[in-house]
Amino acid sequence: MDDHDADPERDGPTERFRIETRSVHAGQAPDPETGALMTPIFANSTYEQDAPGAHRGYEYSRTGNPTRTDLEANLADLENADFGRAFASGMASINTVCNLLEAGDHVVTGNDVYGGTHRLFTQVYEEYDLEFSFVDMTDLEAIEGAFREETELLWLETPTNPLMSIADIEGAAEIAHANDALCAIDNTFATPYLQRPLDLGADIVSHSLTKYLGGHSDVVGGALVTNDPDLDERFGFYQNSVGATPGPFESFLVLRGTKTLPVRMDRHCENAHRVAEFLDSHPDVDRVHYPGLDSHPGHDLAAEQMDDFGGMLSFELDATLEEAGEVVSATEVFTLAESLGGVESLIEQPAPMTHAAIPREERLAAGLSDALIRVSVGIEHADDLVADLEGAIESGLE
Repeated sequence: MDDHDADPERDGPTERFRIETRSVHAGQAPDPETGALMTPIFANSTYEQDAPGAHRGYEYSRTGNPTRTDLEANLADLENADFGRAFASGMASINTVCNLLEAGDHVVTGNDVYGGTHRLFTQVYEEYDLEFSFVDMTDLEAIEGAFREETELLWLETPTNPLMSIADIEGAAEIAHANDALCAIDNTFATPYLQRPLDLGADIVSHSLTKYLGGHSDVVGGALVTNDPDLDERFGFYQNSVGATPGPFESFLVLRGTKTLPVRMDRHCENAHRVAEFLDSHPDVDRVHYPGLDSHPGHDLAAEQMDDFGGMLSFELDATLEEAGEVVSATEVFTLAESLGGVESLIEQPAPMTHAAIPREERLAAGLSDALIRVSVGIEHADDLVADLEGAIESGLE
């Protein structure tokens, strides 16, 4: 794994500072009027104009807001991107990418993609005559074989949700570009602290700001970043036209979150590795999905394209759906809840929760078993997390 070095070939803050420094400062400066160190919450819906059509950079907050502008600049900088756009949720950002497509277009995506993404693709956009192929994202031949003449987009998660599979971003992007298609990466699990897909050839990076970038389970948001000015212009058009934009308070909260992203992610990664090793040795656990384990099939690739292995993992019990439900309901430190990426540890059962929108036969075919459990490992003491899981497994399976 690499150190979090700056890229010497890029201009601006990326060239001069490492990501730990840029997380705190990128896109922000003290308020020129008051000297306020933190970006103010510009709680405005509209702005005074000097003459009809002669505004001072802002006219209406759906179109642009100074707090959101600083957030977008911060996110773009962290991803080594030229452009960033913030949205009201991660799903709003994914929907905006879908807005690039037209009836008859085809999308290649993963067979264990996040349940909300699967629902958007199959229950919303298939109704508008878009087609989707769900394939094994760890297999470049399967990806290439799924492309058609009408394929316009390759949508990847890596690590995937919830099996933590690792996709070869560089190889996948090459396939997409060879077929005149865009390559988009959902980088929510890794964050720009651990992985920067644009540097590996991707065209678009998507985030749920709700997760690690916000980091405190108190805000919902999404983002898209790119180096392509034409794509950014289209994202801005849809951002304004559809109106799925975050308010200034939400933007402020995410900016607060990105300042501590590096220190939080270091602790998330440290704790997740400890939890994964414990589960990997537990007699009632059939399999652990964590790329930090040497046994993970994507371990070497993850070590090559990520700076650490993240705070997310999943594991499969030798149990029924109901027994696994007893386990996730028996924890004391881990909270039974959907979402992820906050400082507190969360636990959930994908089958009846985050991935319930996927038909059972399709879910099982993708490797999402009834007794699969996903955990978002927080920043609590690792000994407490291990003891909590040990007790919950014993209690749930007794």
